[in-house]
Amino acid sequence: VLLCLSALFPMLMATEEVKSDCFLSTDCSDVYSSGENVSGVYTITTIAGPLQVYCEMISGGINDRGLWTVILRRMNGEVNFFRPWESYKWGFGNKTGEYWLGLEFLYQLTLRYRYKLRVDVEDIEGKAFALYEPFSVGSEADGYKVQVSGFVDGGTGDTLSYHNGMKFSTFDNDQDTWSSNCAMTFSQGGFWYNTCANANPTGLYFWGKDYGSLSIGAYWKSPNKPVKSISMKIRRVK
Repeated sequence: VLLCLSALFPMLMATEEVKSDCFLSTDCSDVYSSGENVSGVYTITTIAGPLQVYCEMISGGINDRGLWTVILRRMNGEVNFFRPWESYKWGFGNKTGEYWLGLEFLYQLTLRYRYKLRVDVEDIEGKAFALYEPFSVGSEADGYKVQVSGFVDGGTGDTLSYHNGMKFSTFDNDQDTWSSNCAMTFSQGGFWYNTCANANPTGLYFWGKDYGSLSIGAYWKSPNKPVKSISMKIRRVK
């Protein structure tokens, strides 16, 4: 029997316009396979319960149609990303705007299937992208450690490989390899910091303007190229 969220969770469904509310979908690949082809907020099911995600139905051209589950989006500075561990664990923000999906959900998704990651960046130099396959996130017991490889350059350079194998850090849960706390001292966000960051998509939002030499802004290519917008999204490949 197919159960739908509109009947079981009416208060949840009233919070945002949701285009699909049935337990059929485990990610945006399933949403797309069900016949939905318009980008927007959809509800998927996870081990922890129902979850609203933004599905991007086209990214990078016709060959990338559908299937992308957005895990991070910055676009206008409306959401504060300098947040504690529990926020990054379970997610925060506005699914139609700026948001972070949540580490626990990333773990659950990438545990079940193989995924590739796409990062779309717009900064003072224009638009660029990067692809990584595979992409996965470990359990909380393992610090939500990230694993990435198979880089394809769309103009961003390979910044994420420096973070490969790192545990996730926030200002109240320091798991980086530096002697101090990257999230507190420099980065002003939460990420898989090393010593400290080649990429910092959750840093302070500066509307794409130069903020000097401090590495506290949201950037992907380098600290002196703050992003106007950035999104990270995953797509099931197996």
